[in-house]
Amino acid sequence: MTSLDFLKNKTILVTGGSGSFGRNFVKYLLNYSQAKKIIVFSRDELKQYQMQREITDGRLRFFLGDIRDLPRLERAFHGVDIVLHAAALKQIPALEYNPFEAVKTNIIGSQNVIEAAIDQGVKKVLLISTDKAAQPINLYGSTKLCAEKLFISGNAYAGGATKFSCARYGNVIGSRGGIVEVLLNRPNSSKVFLTDERMTRFWIILEQSFELVSFALKNMAGGEIFIPKIPSMKLMELFEVIAPNAQVEIIGIRPGEKLHEVLLTGEEARHAVELKNCFIILPELFSTDKRYKNHLVKGKKLAAEFCYTSDNNQCWLSKNELRNIIKKLN
Repeated sequence: MTSLDFLKNKTILVTGGSGSFGRNFVKYLLNYSQAKKIIVFSRDELKQYQMQREITDGRLRFFLGDIRDLPRLERAFHGVDIVLHAAALKQIPALEYNPFEAVKTNIIGSQNVIEAAIDQGVKKVLLISTDKAAQPINLYGSTKLCAEKLFISGNAYAGGATKFSCARYGNVIGSRGGIVEVLLNRPNSSKVFLTDERMTRFWIILEQSFELVSFALKNMAGGEIFIPKIPSMKLMELFEVIAPNAQVEIIGIRPGEKLHEVLLTGEEARHAVELKNCFIILPELFSTDKRYKNHLVKGKKLAAEFCYTSDNNQCWLSKNELRNIIKKLN
């Protein structure tokens, strides 16, 4: 577990802080760090109210606002040391039908976060990204790819005063609105729908995402994309564990859906390094000699043809391992 000593006496703000990741990461910070103040920034007043009722730690603050609103972000970021940018629109089918809403939140909102962070002197800003951003085929993935590019380029505007980096990972088991939660909430379903029996996905549990984010915040030099080494699983096997008695109906791949996901492309692998528990993509925009010396010393270069996809993964999640994870969720 990455030591959180570097967060001592720091003020941390989480955009989208009342969402699945944000809410649980805030609890993690309150339990394991000596942060001075943790601010939840989100537009959902109901979820903020529920968090206030659930968490009584005096270090926790709430800020109602939307990342589309730059002046509100400017006010919220005043006196903040670290920003974790987790706010985004994420439902793929909805975004295919409402594309500019995704653009306004995921792209323009991310640009607002960058500008507010620079103007308010925030030291570190980390974007929570997704495997959908690697070789995207849907609007959601495309907007997150744009957000990654904006964050990496943001370092050029900040001149080193504010560091911007990204954490990119796969599906979180049990996250709000995800397939695992949907299946668990329908335990007696007689029929479930799968788009393709060959389909694979990367899977990560919340604790692993916290570890990646903590490692990235501690070690980021600005401009990196941090990618965890996490297992893959066929969706057919996931259905067999969570809905063993249901009939599986194959309905075909939906618009904007991949058969297999990608976390690290072959093009990115040319300027990436491998560490024990993660990969780090180094930006091509900046010289790697000095800024990323620590990553280059600790990591090793990847093979020329390396590509990290959910079907060529060396690590697979077994049915028993998934059952144990599900038990902990319940």
